[in-house]
Amino acid sequence: MEPQGPQIGPMLVLLGLLVVGIGLLAWSGALGWFGRLPGDIRLEGERTRFYAPITSMIVISLALSALLWVVRRLF
Repeated sequence: MEPQGPQIGPMLVLLGLLVVGIGLLAWSGALGWFGRLPGDIRLEGERTRFYAPITSMIVISLALSALLWVVRRLF
């Protein structure tokens, strides 16, 4: 008897390919803009550093929401 519902295997392969793709982009420097958008807070003192990538996290949240919406429509 075959289990009902969506198969997890193809979804895991797609997720793995997505992670590898993002890793390659980060390694090549194509994501150099990340963390330097207007609205990202970066404060550097003599001995301390504070970094809050607020705008970058909003962009990532919107992109992931759109991606998950597309995946839900396909599967």
